[in-house]
Amino acid sequence: MKRLFMLFAALCVSASALADEGMWMLPYLQKMNIRNMKERGCKLSAEEIYSINKSSLKDAIVIFGGGCTGEIVSPEGLLFTNHHCGFGSIQALSSVEHDYLKNGFWAMSQAEELPAPGLSVRFIRKIMDVTSEVIGNVPSIAGQKEYEEITSENIKALADRLSEENPGMQIQIEPFFEGNQFFAFVVEQFRDVRLVGTPPQSIGKFGGDTDNWMWPRHTGDFSIFRVYAGPDNKPADYSPENRPYKADKYLKVSLDGVDEGDFAMIMGFPGSTQRYATSYEIDNMLRISNPQRIFIRGERQAILWEDMLASDKVRIQYASKYAGSSNYWKNSIGMSRGIEKLRVKERKQEQEAAFQAWARQHTLPEEGYMDALSKIRGAYETLEVPSAGLQYLSEAFLRGIELLTPALSFTRQSAPMPEIKEPENARKAMAKWYKDYNAPTDRKVAKRMLQIARENMAKLPSFYAGIVDKQFGGDTDAYVDWLYDNSIFASEERVMALIDDYSPEKVAADPAVVLANSVRELYKELSDARGDAYDRLSEGSRKYVAGLMLQNPAKAWASDANFTIRLTYGRVLPYNPADGIRYNHYTTLKGVMEKEDPKNPAEFTVPAKLKELYAARDFGCYANKQGELPVAFLADCDITGGNSGSPVMNARGELIGLAFDGNWEAMSGDVAFEPELQRTISVDVRYVLFIIDKFAGAGWLLDEMTLVGGKK
Repeated sequence: MKRLFMLFAALCVSASALADEGMWMLPYLQKMNIRNMKERGCKLSAEEIYSINKSSLKDAIVIFGGGCTGEIVSPEGLLFTNHHCGFGSIQALSSVEHDYLKNGFWAMSQAEELPAPGLSVRFIRKIMDVTSEVIGNVPSIAGQKEYEEITSENIKALADRLSEENPGMQIQIEPFFEGNQFFAFVVEQFRDVRLVGTPPQSIGKFGGDTDNWMWPRHTGDFSIFRVYAGPDNKPADYSPENRPYKADKYLKVSLDGVDEGDFAMIMGFPGSTQRYATSYEIDNMLRISNPQRIFIRGERQAILWEDMLASDKVRIQYASKYAGSSNYWKNSIGMSRGIEKLRVKERKQEQEAAFQAWARQHTLPEEGYMDALSKIRGAYETLEVPSAGLQYLSEAFLRGIELLTPALSFTRQSAPMPEIKEPENARKAMAKWYKDYNAPTDRKVAKRMLQIARENMAKLPSFYAGIVDKQFGGDTDAYVDWLYDNSIFASEERVMALIDDYSPEKVAADPAVVLANSVRELYKELSDARGDAYDRLSEGSRKYVAGLMLQNPAKAWASDANFTIRLTYGRVLPYNPADGIRYNHYTTLKGVMEKEDPKNPAEFTVPAKLKELYAARDFGCYANKQGELPVAFLADCDITGGNSGSPVMNARGELIGLAFDGNWEAMSGDVAFEPELQRTISVDVRYVLFIIDKFAGAGWLLDEMTLVGGKK
């Protein structure tokens, strides 16, 4: 592996990035980025952004929940994130009587803050490059199986040692550059997080699906939580005795706002990109995975939406589920559109041809670079059919039909099924799940999912032939009605009765379990049909990425996103989405008023209080120089999912906004960065403060923040 070690040493001292592309690792800012950042206007040193030995900006940034970013904005553990990031917790705390989704919620003291069960935040305490410890003893000609055996042993030994050295902490060791580099992260998780404030959906989700991924945008996409700790300021389970977390580092909040050309940087946890994807993966995405996802989710979402509009109870039950599904659904639509419009596949093919010519001329066969692309191509040819079927099983059945979730939770691969050891815990878990379940809605979904699966799957689960066709003459609707009428798991009351009088035989005979097992059997069959394709794909990808960097050693390379902490930086900029069209770099409250649409109240309702404030021009110190109230702004920073809620900071590291979206014209950005088009959409922190202060009357929260600049 000597050649690769020399390569990564060179990466750390290569020229600064010349473009805005890049989700950069914090330990390498000094060597790779800070010079360019200062040329752009940054006033901070690399040490102030990330320090090994003392608190820095990094220590104010957290993983929020399971897939977002948040930032600490006061010494009392106050936390900002997006409304859509807090949406699941807000929904879980809501009921018809206390509809925090529709009406919002504002604590007027710490005593009124609401515990959010299951919600946690994680701080990154240490970051270490452990590449030599993980792959240092891997032979350069090792195949994928040997590579995985050696690295797995090394990772386990390293994780054990780091756990001993860091008691009470979680250890994550993650691969970068397709397994050519590794970093270890020491993580501290706080488990007591409470809801402090959230605007109503008419502000926090203004524009709904219509405006999602679009610009101009007028969404106040923020929510406020607080991190609590035990008496020693360490993580603790929820207790009324816990106290607000005492933060060593928190972000100052700027009232200065943004102007075109201003420096902006974002720190957070981008989830996943595929910048090193080959044309073969792009082809699969365009022909199979994206079209299937778009179709299946679109069919299910239409049913959910109809029932949500008809009932407040169903709306609250399914608000978070619908939002989670529709976000990636629209993302897939935009991604396919962008990939085709911007000729991403063709550009990938050009890159691959150049790589292949380089590999033939400059590498030896035993190094594995010459056949890297052929391994990737062959793997995708093997994976195409089984992967298409697996996606249908996942989207249409396992995620699509909710009835299967409790049925599967009561089963195991092996039989006979075990007795329930802790019935009280089972009752609590089921009560929590059924709170957000509506059987009539799920019944409608199941009918549609079974229809489209029959029409589109190359091979169907065995229950179609064994039950649907034999007992119901092929009538899937009749089968579904029988299923929901007879399954224990279609009713919370029946499930509770089952827990009280548990019988493995009852569960095994339940029609939902029979259905689930049939789906699971086909899932295993299709998974087995993939053979060693993933090994070939992994090896080909690892060699291809390493080869690209050897081919272009002077380039500043950034690893794909993998939900580890990164920094991206750029400028506040407008953009031209098409010929003759220019979008300004910010929007204002005026646009909110102009978008109000009584014909679409679910997405474009404006609260009466907000109208009053607008009519009175009561913007306080949050107005910009033109007397407008800014709502959102654009910057050409490089983000993706997981960055939602990330702080957008100015040249001094002060909070100026919260990142919450990307723009429609550059939806292909996860596979190919588009510097002329790619924009991060952020809610202006002045709009956040305005809503807290003027709209909600919760100015006590501002008192604990450090506000700087502007006219406070």
